[in-house]
Amino acid sequence: MQAMLFHAECAASGADRLGECPLWDEAAGELWWVDILGPALKRLDPASGKLRALALPEPIGSFAFRRAGGILAAMKSGLYFLNPDDGALERIAQPETGLAQNRFNDGRCDRDGRFWAGTMKDEGKREPVGSLYRLDAGRACARMRGDLYVPNGLGWSPDGRTMYLSDTHRHVIWACDYDRAAGAISSERVFAQADDLHPDGACVDAEGCLWSCQYGGWRIVRYTPAGKIDRVLELPVANPTCCCFGGEALDTLYVTTATQKLAPDELARQPLAGSLLALRPGVKGLPESRFAG
Repeated sequence: MQAMLFHAECAASGADRLGECPLWDEAAGELWWVDILGPALKRLDPASGKLRALALPEPIGSFAFRRAGGILAAMKSGLYFLNPDDGALERIAQPETGLAQNRFNDGRCDRDGRFWAGTMKDEGKREPVGSLYRLDAGRACARMRGDLYVPNGLGWSPDGRTMYLSDTHRHVIWACDYDRAAGAISSERVFAQADDLHPDGACVDAEGCLWSCQYGGWRIVRYTPAGKIDRVLELPVANPTCCCFGGEALDTLYVTTATQKLAPDELARQPLAGSLLALRPGVKGLPESRFAG
């Protein structure tokens, strides 16, 4: 294992309360992400430095690009098609209308264009009332797993046959066998677990390794497909939340961060907290999958 302090460039200065879900749009050459509690959808053109932000009416946990154009957004009240230019919303599914305390959190598309996203209790004491949902191209929404506190870290191996899922509150990352034809998970097993592990968002690189942001840990950990720690990237912020590879060669690791719950003295020690960071770890990523619907 290598502990490494990489130079973290500030790609976009800000004070996101809970930055999350960075995604690289290779077609436009832009980096998109959300501030869940802003709530806002943001996009950056790294070439020009132009930053745009779309204010939203409720928290947005994650999103995906659509093959048909536009955005699929996982928001507090459900799943929506979102026009990123004017903010228009089209409701697709509301699977938790009886759980007003819940909101959608982390989400990502599998290699075949299905969207997976988890829910969690929004405020107060953590309880295992969250679930994991799958949205198919035909708009069918299915509950695939329950008993989750804070679902995070969704990702797939390069061949799409292994799915990763973490529960930050349980300090665990799971790996599951993934049936690409059926969009089904099986053989869930512990991939990584430790008392000091707070796994947040994650991504998988071209070599099949999982990069896991450690909330509160000042670091990102890279795991081999066997679940062994390969390297640790130390960061200048306590709360990295999610990461993705971007740039023309997919060799820039973009990292979202958070300021929520940081006291003034902590914020003073972390001037980059709430900003979008960029690192170059010498590894390439994979193109982002788009929702097939």
